[in-house]
Order: sequence, then C-alpha cells, then structure tokens
Amino acid sequence: MGDTPLTTGTPLVPGRRERNKLRVRNRIYDAAVELFTRQGYDQTTVDEITEAADVARGTFFNHFQRKEDLIAEWSEKRREQLRDGLTDLAVQDGRSTRLALLHCMSLLARISLRDSAQTRAMLAAWVRAGFPLYEQPYVSEMFGQFVEEGQKRGDVSETVDARLVSYVLRDLYLGTLYRWSQAEARIDLEAELHAACGTVLDGVLTRR
Repeated sequence: MGDTPLTTGTPLVPGRRERNKLRVRNRIYDAAVELFTRQGYDQTTVDEITEAADVARGTFFNHFQRKEDLIAEWSEKRREQLRDGLTDLAVQDGRSTRLALLHCMSLLARISLRDSAQTRAMLAAWVRAGFPLYEQPYVSEMFGQFVEEGQKRGDVSETVDARLVSYVLRDLYLGTLYRWSQAEARIDLEAELHAACGTVLDGVLTRR
C-alpha cells in the first residue's frame, strides 16, 4: 500500500514565526487606523504609527511599503467582510434579484456603520489617494453577478446590459456613501442605499 494521501482543502496552521509576524502587522494596522480616525490620514506620520504600535521604523516597512498601503489593507478587510456576508446570502433559496441586491446594500451599510468615525476618516483618505480610479471594482462585479443571475431567472430584462447596471449601482453606492460621510446632519445610510438601488431596479426588473 502507498502512503496515505494528504487531505486536500485542509487549512495549514501557521507556525509561530508567521503568527508573530501577523500579530505585528495587525498591531501596526490597528495603531495606524486609530491615528487616522483621531487626527486624520494626512496629519499622521509613519513615525507616529510606529511609536503607537511600539515597533521600529524598519519594522513598519517590512510589512507596508508605503503609508498608502494601510488604506489598501482597510479596503481589503472590508472586502473580506463583504465576502463573508455574501456567503451567508448564497445559501438562501428563492431570493429575487431585488431582495438579493437590497440585502447587499444592507450588508454594505452595516460594514460602514460598525465604526462610523473610522469609515468617514478612511473613506476620505481612500478617495484622496485615488483608490477609486485604479482599485479593482469588486463591488460592481458583485452587483453584476446578481443582475446576470436575475436575467437567467427572468426577473431582469434580457435587453439590459448587466455590466452597465453593475457600474451604475456601484456609482450610486459610492456616491451615497461619500455623501453620508460628508453630511453634517444625520443620514440613514441603509435607507438611502435602498432608495438609490430601488430606483435603478424599477427600470430593469421585469416584475416588481
């Protein structure tokens, strides 16, 4: 008999070295985001971040090449939260395109509202750093998948350009999020996202 094959799909447990590196990276990230939220991204220096994280300056650059990389890290963590929420949505049977997309908008709102002050500070930094221009449009891809699924089910018109609708929904999402982040008066983010999404859906759904 041959050797017992390794079980595929079993996650590898990181060793002590990797765990320590991850702890340091997370400590730098947490310190940076806290400073960005409290005093602003532009007003925060790498030296202040390393002091708050209690690491050497060189250690910072072992984990992040530039200060802007911390914004990318923040964006990636939001993507992970979105993916986790979409996994929960995927197990729901019989959802309509409208319900699926409204669920997505609710999920996106909850991610931003978990720490409103942090979201406002990091979103402003994300925009100023130009991330909307070159970051992979994962949100629009998510919207597009739901629109395409709706076309297969028949509750979205076949004449609709799913790609274009996905970009419109992404623009509405980002525009609403940015307006919320800049508003002095209280805005119900989830309600605003639902209203914007519903306006688009009323034009593309075959049944409401």
